[in-house]
Amino acid sequence: MTRVEPAERPRLFTLDIFGTVVDWREGLLAAVRANGGKAGPAEFQAIIDHQADAERASYRPYAEIVAESLKRVLRMSRARARAIGDGAGGWPLFPDARDGLRRLLRMAPCVAMTNSDARHGSAVQRQLGFQLSDWICAEEVRRYKPDVAFWHAARARSGVPFGPHWWHVSAYADYDLETASRLGLSVVFVERPHSVPGYALRRARDLRELAAWVEHISEESPTSAL
Repeated sequence: MTRVEPAERPRLFTLDIFGTVVDWREGLLAAVRANGGKAGPAEFQAIIDHQADAERASYRPYAEIVAESLKRVLRMSRARARAIGDGAGGWPLFPDARDGLRRLLRMAPCVAMTNSDARHGSAVQRQLGFQLSDWICAEEVRRYKPDVAFWHAARARSGVPFGPHWWHVSAYADYDLETASRLGLSVVFVERPHSVPGYALRRARDLRELAAWVEHISEESPTSAL
């Protein structure tokens, strides 16, 4: 864990899911292979760049955006591309995700903020084996991160005002951490095989390391700011 500067004790954790909790690169590439396609890291980047462009336009479901990106970049059939988009919630968790989230939940509510559909949330939480405190997805908000409207929706739903007591956790500066930082949140960058680093108050190798650090500080200073 790299410490940059002090941060307030968390009253709320919000977390990016695809890329931070779910290994979306390995999951998407494995799904492509299972459907007869071929793709590697370069194709993955082209696929998610296409998705990012689509998410800036008028709202469409994430499964539809995934399918379109696969058709455009890999020339997959409509049926196979849509099956992959529908099944995104089954992409594998990072090995540290289940334990790390359980431990973070003991310290503050953990809320998903995810560019995905409601069905994907149900599938991811089945993999976890437990429910997060809340699951806020693009399908409900009708916006995609990094649109600031997503954070305003999370604030309204959680009842927690913007401020350093709200910690946002992500592997992506462009989708998450830059907007969260501008709103005054404490931002935590989680290192993943595919990530976009940026400014963060905290940097962690994974969610277990983040949880261990918060546990350690809580034990040492149970009433002071983190």
